[in-house]
Amino acid sequence: MELIEPHLPLGAFGPIPDLRSYFNAVMWRFRTGSPWRDVPDSYGSWSTIYDRFRMWPRDAVFQTLMAAMIAEAAARDDVNSAWPVWTRPLSARITMRRAW
Repeated sequence: MELIEPHLPLGAFGPIPDLRSYFNAVMWRFRTGSPWRDVPDSYGSWSTIYDRFRMWPRDAVFQTLMAAMIAEAAARDDVNSAWPVWTRPLSARITMRRAW
């Protein structure tokens, strides 16, 4: 989490309480493929988690995290250039696929 936390957004008055838990909840949700309503209560309210998740693309949180992880891997010389990395938004990828 040391790599991730500096790139998570701040609230209007400083760090958002339980932001790490919200991030972990989003990762849990995608790892399991479960619906948002099935996120365990230990992570917090599913609707709050979903609302945070919906704001993060607007704030470029995921793009910033991806760039930081790639930079960290490059610094460790642990980058596999054989694997493509998508940095374009999903809507651009869908549009690109339709064009083919």
